[in-house]
Amino acid sequence: MIARFVLMAGFVVSVAIAGMAQDESKVAARAELNAGVQAFRHGHYEEASEHFEQAVTLEPEFTLAHLYLATTYAQMFEPGLDTPENVIWATKALDQYSEILRTNPSDINSIKGIAYLKFQLNNFDQAKENYAKAIALDPNDPELLYAAAVVNWSIADREITAEKMKLDAESDYSLIMSEGCPDIRSRSLSGIDSGIAFLNKAISLRKDYVDAMTYMNQLYRLRAELECGNKKAYKADMKQSGEWSDRAAAARKKAEAATPDDQEKVPDKPQL
Repeated sequence: MIARFVLMAGFVVSVAIAGMAQDESKVAARAELNAGVQAFRHGHYEEASEHFEQAVTLEPEFTLAHLYLATTYAQMFEPGLDTPENVIWATKALDQYSEILRTNPSDINSIKGIAYLKFQLNNFDQAKENYAKAIALDPNDPELLYAAAVVNWSIADREITAEKMKLDAESDYSLIMSEGCPDIRSRSLSGIDSGIAFLNKAISLRKDYVDAMTYMNQLYRLRAELECGNKKAYKADMKQSGEWSDRAAAARKKAEAATPDDQEKVPDKPQL
């Protein structure tokens, strides 16, 4: 009986010690997180990443630390610079976002982060897939809708530009009068129309959304290129494109005339 009591007492002490160690680890992880946030806010991203790395080492399931670490890596990544040293930051960020999604598949910040980085790495199809997931979770985010439309534009623009380069013609109607037009239309039109729908909704949610209006102009220009054999429809799309260009210019002028107090304030926290 005494031996059993001693054994149980030892077990309780062991559990208590383990619990204290876990508590100390959590406290230390949060201290590292706070230090990393301060470094991030001052633009010291390498220092911030070291603190966040330590935080996730101390507490592997610390989702917020993984998110801040991913955000910091993404901030260190320079879009448009295709070097191994630069791309590794995007890869590290993607790994952290994936780690978050392993335990929380609906974490929208991670899905948005992956979509953004895939787009910057020119993985347009994967970016499109992830923006669709994010929109399903938050269908009324105008920036998400805008980003999804930009991806659709990028895919269609790449395909249409490649098709036009095959043609030895300078006419505005060179593509719509070509034999290859129906094929490129079947592959690209739905993406363009989806992009236009995204932007229409984004603009309905955020009036005077200049960037959305600018891409509306660009999407209608691409749409015109797919009006196979129909010059009248081509001109109608180009007219729409011009109208959106004018609206964007007017909205931009209005925004530039606004006082600083009218401008949207930027939150003092890491942005995805």
